[in-house]
Amino acid sequence: MGEQPMAAFRSKKIAVAAILTLQVTAMVLTLRYSKTTARYLSSTAVVCAEFVKMLVCVVVLTWTYGAGIGDHLMQELLMKPRDMVLVSVPAFLYLIQNNLLFYAMEHLDAAVYQVTYQLKILTTAICTVLMLDRRLTTQQWVALIVLTAGVALAQLQPPSKDQPKHSASLSSQTAGILALLVACFTSGFAGVYTEKLLKQTQASLWIRNLQLAVWSIVAGFIGIFSTNDGAVVMEKGFFDGYTQVVWCVVVLQACSGIVVALVIKIADNIVKNFSVAMSLLLATVISMPLFSFEPSPYFVVGAMLVLASVQLYSTSTNYVGNLFKRQAPRGGECCV
Repeated sequence: MGEQPMAAFRSKKIAVAAILTLQVTAMVLTLRYSKTTARYLSSTAVVCAEFVKMLVCVVVLTWTYGAGIGDHLMQELLMKPRDMVLVSVPAFLYLIQNNLLFYAMEHLDAAVYQVTYQLKILTTAICTVLMLDRRLTTQQWVALIVLTAGVALAQLQPPSKDQPKHSASLSSQTAGILALLVACFTSGFAGVYTEKLLKQTQASLWIRNLQLAVWSIVAGFIGIFSTNDGAVVMEKGFFDGYTQVVWCVVVLQACSGIVVALVIKIADNIVKNFSVAMSLLLATVISMPLFSFEPSPYFVVGAMLVLASVQLYSTSTNYVGNLFKRQAPRGGECCV
C-alpha cells in the first residue's frame, strides 16, 4: 500500500475517533444535567434512542434508494431471516449483560464494581485477537492495561464517612465478582461480534444499524417489563418525566449509536474504547465549572494514565499497518 492511501486511512480513523469523543462528551454532560432536572426512567430513554436511530437510518436509506426504499427494506429485513437472527445476538447479549451488572451492583462495593468493570477494555482486546485474527504488539497490550487502570482510577470515588459499608457475605461478593467478569466478557464479545458483522458482510452501515435498532428495541422492552420499571411505566406512562433536556439525551444517544458503528467499521472496538475514555476525562473536566463537580483525588492520576496509554498505543505502528491491510477499501468499494 502506498503512503498516501495509508495516511488518508489513518486520518479517517483519527477523525471518526475524535467525532465520537466529542459526541460522547456532549451526551454525558447532557445526561448529567438531565438527572439533576428531571426524573425519568433511563430504560425508556434507551428504547426511545433506538427508535430515533431507526428513523435516521430509514431517512438516509430513503434518500439513497428513493422510490425503491420499500423493496430494499423488504429485501434486507424480511427476506434475509438468517441475517436478522445473526444481528439479534449482540442485542440480547447486552440485555444479559445489563442484568448481570445489576446483580453485581447489589452484591459489591461501588469501588470494587467500578474498578473490576473496566476489565471490559481487556476482554474486548482478547476477543478482537481471537475472533478477528488480529495481533497486538507488546507495547499495545501494555497500553491497554494502562488504559484500564487509568479509567478505573478516574472513575473511582472513595466512600464518604457517612456511607454505610457493604455487608454482603463472602459467597455473595464472589457471586457478584463472577457476574461482573461474565458481563465484561459479554461486553467484549458483543462489541467484536458487531464489528465482525459490520466489516465482513455486504450490508451497508445503515442497514446494519437499522437491524440492530430493531432487535435493541425488542430487548429494551423485555428489559423494561422484566424489572420494576415495567410497573412504573404501566402506572405513570412511558414518557413520564420527559423534558426537552431528556429528549436531547435521547437524540444524542441515538447519534452515539450511529457514530460508534462508524468508528467500529472504519477503525475497531479498541479505538472506540480509547475515544470513550478520552470523552470521560473531557466530560469530567467540563463538569467541574459547569456543575460544580468535584472529581475524586484519583482523577488526576487516572487522567495521566489514560493520556499515557493513548501515546503508547498510537506510537505502535505495527498494528496500524496490519489494520490498514485488513480494512482498507479496495478499488470501487465503499467504506460505508
